[in-house]
Amino acid sequence: MRPTLLNPLFAPVTSLPGVGPKQEGLLRYLLGRDETPRLVDLLLHLPSSVIDRRTRPKIRDAVQGTVVTLEVTVDRHRPPPPRNARAPYLVYASDDTGDVVLTFFRAKPGYVEKLLPMGAKRYVSGTLQMYDGTPQIVHPDRVVDEEAFAKLSGIDPVYPLTEGLALGALKRAIAQALQKLPELPEWISPEVMRRCHFPPIREALTRVHIPVEMTDVLPDGPFWSRLAFDELLAGQLALALVRAQLRRPAGNRHAGDGHLRKRIIDALPYALTASQRGAAAAIAGDLQQPVRMLRLLQGDVGSGKTVVALLAAAAVAEAGKQAALMAPTEILARQHVKTVTPLAEAAGLEVAILTGREKGKERRDILARCEAGEIDFLVGTHALIQDDVIFRALALAVVDEQHRFGVRERLALTEKGETVDVLVLSATPIPRTLVLTYFGDMDVSELREKPAGRQPIDTRAVPDSRLEEVTEAVGRALAAGKRVYWICPLVEESETVNLTNAEARFKSLHQRFGDKVGLVHGKMRGTEKDRVMAQFASGDIGLLVATTVVEVGVDVPAATVMVIENAERFGLAQLHQLRGRIGRGLEASTCLLLYREPLGEMSKARLKAIRETTDGFRIAEEDLRLRGEGDVLGVRQSGLPGYRVARSDVHAQLITQARDEALRIMKANPKLTGTQGEALRCLLYLYERDEALPLMGAG
Repeated sequence: MRPTLLNPLFAPVTSLPGVGPKQEGLLRYLLGRDETPRLVDLLLHLPSSVIDRRTRPKIRDAVQGTVVTLEVTVDRHRPPPPRNARAPYLVYASDDTGDVVLTFFRAKPGYVEKLLPMGAKRYVSGTLQMYDGTPQIVHPDRVVDEEAFAKLSGIDPVYPLTEGLALGALKRAIAQALQKLPELPEWISPEVMRRCHFPPIREALTRVHIPVEMTDVLPDGPFWSRLAFDELLAGQLALALVRAQLRRPAGNRHAGDGHLRKRIIDALPYALTASQRGAAAAIAGDLQQPVRMLRLLQGDVGSGKTVVALLAAAAVAEAGKQAALMAPTEILARQHVKTVTPLAEAAGLEVAILTGREKGKERRDILARCEAGEIDFLVGTHALIQDDVIFRALALAVVDEQHRFGVRERLALTEKGETVDVLVLSATPIPRTLVLTYFGDMDVSELREKPAGRQPIDTRAVPDSRLEEVTEAVGRALAAGKRVYWICPLVEESETVNLTNAEARFKSLHQRFGDKVGLVHGKMRGTEKDRVMAQFASGDIGLLVATTVVEVGVDVPAATVMVIENAERFGLAQLHQLRGRIGRGLEASTCLLLYREPLGEMSKARLKAIRETTDGFRIAEEDLRLRGEGDVLGVRQSGLPGYRVARSDVHAQLITQARDEALRIMKANPKLTGTQGEALRCLLYLYERDEALPLMGAG
């Protein structure tokens, strides 16, 4: 149960005066909520910068292009002529050094007269521009009288916005939310408060939203850092609670004698790499321990994680138990099945797939066989955690691409069996600091080498002015029987961004190369995507135009050329994932990064990094350092995915401190009892990490 003390913060934003249905829709989009945002969501939406309105020059001394605050007298109004609504409403004002024109477009009748009465003294703030030699402010940000001006701090926070939401409306809502902030208990220990110089939470929230100094809203300042530490501590504490639950003594263990694993290894067309052997041995060791396994297996594109997962599934099958693998997309789930089925058959293991596409009789059959224990390894999507999926003896849950699943999904799958062991796969090598953040509760195995026989990839950056040359080169590759990916950032034309879309590129390439060209993107039906992918894999089509839907899990070893359009718009990790679709066979491969000039510094650095190395671990570290649009864990935002306040580039050192603090709390007060425990429960609810709390009551 949520502590009643927090109820005011969990009230919907619509409970605030002035926030109606239209504002609610915009706030929902801005704050990334599926349902109506709460006051706490507003308070954790922090400013992106500040404007200093304290500069008060005379009109004569005001600098063009800067934000200024002028003290003026209103001289006269010039409304637009009656039949020209598009003309601006002009107000002429002055001080003792000169004149300024205040310009309003589409102003409501009576609004400007009320705002700037003739002959009155007003303080006007906004960006000053010159127009026909006269200073002008278009739509001033602030127009106030002397009394209101005396109450302003002069430092104005600026927030990320969405189209249609005015900055003033958002600020008013945040100011009202701040007034509802209850007296919260302190959940950070006095020792950490002293060491990190943290202010109390009320002061932190107030100073970030109502800054007294320009530095108050800096992410590395004490106020923002306090909130970031809270968020990181909530995350680490939730992970520690899950770990404590999953790490409880487990009776009947899950590893057999190795006979099925030996059959799989014998059936492999290549030898396992040293790190694959090491990871498989570590997993087999975990399965024999008296506590449940919680292991992260991270490896680069094509390093052979699926085979290691299959060996883990075989180990539990040897003990008469079942395994399940949950993937974030259907394409990925089907790819896993394609990889493991021939090897599983060699060992006599039954593999089945369950996604949203299996329906009716087919689905009923799979569910019946699973419940009877006839399926050894069930692979699927979120469909695996539905209530009607019952296992006879689930012993191993493999979760692919963990960061796309929350703690909830991880737990939902483990609840399908007794003392289920957990193996998490990540195809995105994750820098060490982030491993602590997302997998602080896990042992880690890394697959560092590529399987034998993999060829290097020649990566080149080419300006899009040379598009014709690239197209001709693709034509030569097709004529030589090669298979080519052509990646576009968008599915269809967009009014807002000028990027190449897959449908337009498909049309132009189809006109040139005819039926050798296919198209696949995320808006197509699953069966249609599969049909086109199968044609590409068999060679019926030689050129596949695609969006990033092929980023993970698509395995066509014969594909040796990739063109990525608008490469400057992709994050490093994503470019690396896409490039990993080629270089999987025995032929040398080429990746062409088409970019639009001029390139910004960040884009230049990303393209340089991707050209210089194919080592995913190095790329992940570089991605974290550059911190561009592409996010290390594949979430398009700067900052930590799943975190609203904490930023990996600024708060990395707080991650380790939050982890240490969470471990200390779990040692001293594992059930979160007493006043301190109550305060920590408040923290978990505030930052939406409360899903781990019911575990403390669970057996």
